[in-house]
Amino acid sequence: MTLTLMKDWTFITAAMTVLLPFGAFVLIMLFTRKRARLSAGLSIGAVTGSLAGAVFLLVRYRHLKTSIQYAGQWLVSGDITVPIGFLLDPLSLLMLTIVSAICFLVQIYSLGYMAGDRGFSRYYAFMSLFAWAMISLTLSVSMLQLYVFWELVGLSSYLLIGFWYEKFSASEAGKKAFVMTRFGDVAFLLGLLLVLMNLGNLDILKMNSPMVAVHMAPGLITLSALLIFGGIVGKSAQFPLLTWLPDAMEGPTPVSALLHSATMVAAGVFLFARLFPFFSHSPTAMTVCLAIGTISMLLSSTMAMVSRDIKQVWAYSTISQLGFMIMGLAAGGYVAGVFHLTTHAGFKALLFLCSGVFIHTYKSNDMFEIGRQGGRGLKIPMICMVVAAAALSGLPPFSGFFSKELILAQLAGLNNPIWLAAGLMGVFLTAYYAFRLIFIILFPKTNVDEKAGENIASKHNHKEGHLHYRMMAWPLIILAAITLVLGFCQKMLQLFLTGRPAGMEEIAGNHHAWLLYAALGLAVIGLILAWMEFGRRKAGQIGFAERIPAVKSLFLERWYIDRMYRWLLDVVIYRGVSNICTKNDNQVIDGSIHAVSKGVVRSGRMLSDLHLSMIQYKLMTMFVVILFLALYFFL
Repeated sequence: MTLTLMKDWTFITAAMTVLLPFGAFVLIMLFTRKRARLSAGLSIGAVTGSLAGAVFLLVRYRHLKTSIQYAGQWLVSGDITVPIGFLLDPLSLLMLTIVSAICFLVQIYSLGYMAGDRGFSRYYAFMSLFAWAMISLTLSVSMLQLYVFWELVGLSSYLLIGFWYEKFSASEAGKKAFVMTRFGDVAFLLGLLLVLMNLGNLDILKMNSPMVAVHMAPGLITLSALLIFGGIVGKSAQFPLLTWLPDAMEGPTPVSALLHSATMVAAGVFLFARLFPFFSHSPTAMTVCLAIGTISMLLSSTMAMVSRDIKQVWAYSTISQLGFMIMGLAAGGYVAGVFHLTTHAGFKALLFLCSGVFIHTYKSNDMFEIGRQGGRGLKIPMICMVVAAAALSGLPPFSGFFSKELILAQLAGLNNPIWLAAGLMGVFLTAYYAFRLIFIILFPKTNVDEKAGENIASKHNHKEGHLHYRMMAWPLIILAAITLVLGFCQKMLQLFLTGRPAGMEEIAGNHHAWLLYAALGLAVIGLILAWMEFGRRKAGQIGFAERIPAVKSLFLERWYIDRMYRWLLDVVIYRGVSNICTKNDNQVIDGSIHAVSKGVVRSGRMLSDLHLSMIQYKLMTMFVVILFLALYFFL
């Protein structure tokens, strides 16, 4: 079998795609940490090989009808077997290409952004570790194998968020992300164990087969699906575990683009799509997922309306769009959810990387400060960010317009109109907060000499144009081009994923022709409102939500979710559970040990007293003992 696999070019390519980043990680950490250029070359070369392998597999199997599985036995216990290997199907091939492409572009961009950083080699080592974990997760053949790399993705996230560990806020953000996602991962593991106990296997294809309904009762399927969805809630920062993602912006901006917009947090949505047939066995679980996605989408949109931090706005937007994807999948729109996952990867990575150029130039995350210093003078990132914001808002002809319409069409097919109403509200809010940021940078309301600011930007462009700026500009241009053309690949992607030229989404859209105009109209209204409040010459640059102090405070405080967690920690954990455990430790455990110790000491003292003086009593005792022994033996 080994010789056969060694001659199988598909297996060799898949193995190479997975192992190259891991090899780069090992080499950098062991041998090249003091040689920054060599470390970057190893990491970029490895991810380039992974991208080439991903494209090769995608092109070769673009007409794939049945899944290709390379699996061997990993764990065996009685009737339970857990396989390990590679699973190649349209979803895994698509996600593999997305991850590899984003990793490649971000690492090229990082040559300029991270130039001169003391941890340059360590940064590229962690980037390679993340690429290996995410690529391996994508190709996993079993859920246990996927879970292992799911946790490694979490580890990579922790290392990269807290990359500048000298900053207290960065280390705290890394710990917060690690701990909060662990809550979801515990639920995820419990769900997998429940499936394993009842199904006897964690093979992905078997979990997605119709036979699951035969081996598992409906209630068990619902419970296990909801527990697995807990992992999705944690990884994709959905309600109520959504507050770690904005704080995770403490890491370098390329990290934000890679982990927290395009790939890492999208792993949760990928898992939902990966187990879509399994989730579909439980309408109750799908409804719960739909509700959580809707709440997350709306709450995070309101938070983005008042934030001044450019990266946090896009972080809130990420939570919102992930919720939108979950809404599409939970409504039964497999193609709709996966298509929006694909388009979002491009334009959200573009938004973060454009923001990174502004931050790198003006040393500030404050969008108002960037605008005052002449941010619009950086032509390439400004134009690219407008393109990405238009795609995020769902404006034609950009990619986000096509993928959002598919999700809205799927929501329109549901019996309850509240889901569609929430989706349309999300379209309006998204356009508003996206162009709020754009207009603040484009049209700063300040007395500072704008020409001086633009000269600073031009000087920066000239200074860095030969090295840093050019390295950061090319990935922006490539992602902007992808954002422009990807939407027109809708039918091609639908055919690739389902093998059918038309699906439920298209049928639903035909029955709701008004939906296109309603969604587009709301997006345009959101843009116009943002222009009225932040773009026009006499605008005060204060949003309608910011004019009401209570509402502004509510949105800035993230609906007081963090405060609720703080209260739970202080009152329930520290004063409640921790206090009870402390008393139990002091009074019961330590008390019993102290009592036994005192008893031993006292008994020892009593026995020792028998050996101190009192010779008469000892001689009398010996005489009595000898007397009784004599009587026993002679009488």
